[in-house]
Amino acid sequence: MINSIQTPSSNRNMKITIETTINSPISKVWDYWTLPEHIVNWNFASSDWHCPEAENNLEVGKGFRSLMAAKDGSMSFEFCGIYQEIIQFKSLQYILEDDRVVSVTFKEHGNETIVTETFDPENENPSEIQKAGWQAILDNFKKYVEMA
Repeated sequence: MINSIQTPSSNRNMKITIETTINSPISKVWDYWTLPEHIVNWNFASSDWHCPEAENNLEVGKGFRSLMAAKDGSMSFEFCGIYQEIIQFKSLQYILEDDRVVSVTFKEHGNETIVTETFDPENENPSEIQKAGWQAILDNFKKYVEMA
């Protein structure tokens, strides 16, 4: 028997977690997270990007799609996934097109809601960059909910 030390060959062995606390009740946070008319207003990481299209079929086995695009038209991509679990006002779990798993939890804390996302990183960018990008979108979500 040969003993060997295995080293991770990809980032997927280490999940990334981001979190924010939103000064808003959980029902509003849930609606703003899941309704396409709200998703288009927050689902981008910086002011030079936007989300001109969003669709969301909030059922297990069904999916969502958001078009994320640079405002100058230079670049765009679709962010799509299929829901694996939905517990209203509590959590969502979905699988992205590249088979990465994302879990989102919503915890009520008085009149605030704590939103936590945990996701499998992709293999193209360093984990720190991915975490910063996803956190920027989550921070944009917080700002949108609290301003509405």
